[in-house]
Formats: sequence, C-alpha cells, structure tokens
Amino acid sequence: MKLIKNEKKKKADEPRPNLTERIYQQLKQDIFTFRLLPGDRFSENEIAERVEASRTPVREALTRLQREGFVDVSFRSGWQVKPFDFKQFEQLYDVRIVLELAAVKKLCEMEPGPNLEDLKRIWLVPTEDRLEDGPTVCALDERFHEQLIEATGNMEMARIHHDITERLRIVRRIDFTQKLRIQATYDEHAKILRTIIERRTEDVKSYLKTHIEASKAEVRKITLHMLYEAKHQQSEN
Repeated sequence: MKLIKNEKKKKADEPRPNLTERIYQQLKQDIFTFRLLPGDRFSENEIAERVEASRTPVREALTRLQREGFVDVSFRSGWQVKPFDFKQFEQLYDVRIVLELAAVKKLCEMEPGPNLEDLKRIWLVPTEDRLEDGPTVCALDERFHEQLIEATGNMEMARIHHDITERLRIVRRIDFTQKLRIQATYDEHAKILRTIIERRTEDVKSYLKTHIEASKAEVRKITLHMLYEAKHQQSEN
C-alpha cells in the first residue's frame, strides 16, 4: 500500500508538460494497438482515473489527438476514437505516392548522388540476416520511406510526408502482422534502392508506386479482419 501511495505521489509531482506527453503517448499507443477500438466512446474522467491524473492534462492530450485526427469530441457524448475512414486513408496514400515519386526522381538526378549508406546497411542484407519482428520492421519501413524524402534535402517535403506517415501508422502497422508481407518489404525495398543507385528513374518510380499500392490494398484487407477479431475478443472479456 505504501508503494502505491508513493507511486501516486510521484505521478502527482510530475511536471504537467511531461504528464500530458505521457498520457498522449499512452492513448496513442492504445489506439494503435486496438486497446481503444475505432468507435469506442469514453469520458475524460474515465481516462483520468485510468492514468491517475487530473482532467487537465488528459484534456490537453486528447485535444492534441483530436488535432491529429485520431479522436473526436461531442458536447453530449464525450470523446470517441474516430472510426476508420478508408476514403481518407486512400487519399493520404495518394498524396504519399506523389511525394515519394517526386523524391526518387530527384534522387536519381542528384549530383553528387544521395547518401543511402544507412538504408543499404538495413535493407541490402542476406536473407538469413533479415529481421522478422513485425513492429521492428514496421518502424524500419517508416524510416525507409522518410529517409528517401530526407535524402533529397527538401525538409518541407519531409515534414509533410512525416505528418502523413503518422496518420497512416494505425493501418500500416497491421501490414506487418504477416510474415510474407515482411519478406516482400525487404525484397521491394532492396529493389528500389538498387534502382536508385543505378539512376533508372522510370523503373524506380514504377517499382515504388507498385510497392505502395500493394501495401495500400493489403492494409485495407487485413484491417477489416483485425477489427473483427479485436471486437470479438473484447466482447468475450
């Protein structure tokens, strides 16, 4: 009991910006892992009790998630995890494709060529050295696409791309629950890298678009299945 009291005191003494950030990260993770399902409703009081904090940092964290498009608020019914909007996801994928096609075109034309050594060390490896942990490969996949944009030197493009990546993460990570998709990601990333190095602009644009379109189609299919499974499991608990 003394340990619990000390822990609560420690949380109460936590500076509010740090507390807000911790609650924000916890809620975002709950959404990404379907502990909070799309469509779920909850109150600020419920969250405050769960994270052992006052309503103020909870509201600040939820407002940040609302700006990022993960939750909505209603005067009458409180907060809600936004239901999946597949039309919006498809639009985000379309913008992502435009940005990345422009990036690889520039990378193929740059003088001197871009520095892709970090990406080569991760993706141009023997089959036996490939990672198999889904969340780890998912994070590396995000960085692969972000680093392609960053390698162009256009930081405004990188900022926009990062925002799109954040908004797509909830569905993209589901793509990496399947071993075959993990292996396909290695194969396709290696192909894209080699083609950039060889400065084959039209080929790399074709490979990249096919790569993203395949992920886009697979994510939608897996997400529908995963949501059904998550809701079924929740109803049994």
